Amino acid sequence: MSRIRVLVVDDEPDFLKLISRRLTKRNVDVDVANNGQEALQFMSKNPVNVVILDVRMPGLSGIETLKEIRRRYRDTSVIMLTGHGSVQSGIEGISHGAYDYILKPFLIDDLLERIRAANEHAELKRQSRSVS
Repeated sequence: MSRIRVLVVDDEPDFLKLISRRLTKRNVDVDVANNGQEALQFMSKNPVNVVILDVRMPGLSGIETLKEIRRRYRDTSVIMLTGHGSVQSGIEGISHGAYDYILKPFLIDDLLERIRAANEHAELKRQSRSVS
């Protein structure tokens, strides 16, 4: 099985460093973006399997970024990352096509399991589309 390539999008630099280091130790290829626009630019040049996307960011919000990812990259799974105890934001993300959501703070193994499931889901979608 090939390694999963994940793009983490968050406006908190310390969080990006921490999550990148922790996922890399668990054999995940990690790239980071500081905002939605940077994420979309990165994705236009680099394929990713899963996007971990913060809901609340300045500029292009997480929901707006999600809508654009769903429009441009249908086979990429998105996991919404929400802090502030906002389950509603996660549910809104799912209504716009996110695979799942996770609340900050979280256990890294919980996030890793969701990443693997999201990647598998996207792979099954790709396979079913190629059969049709």
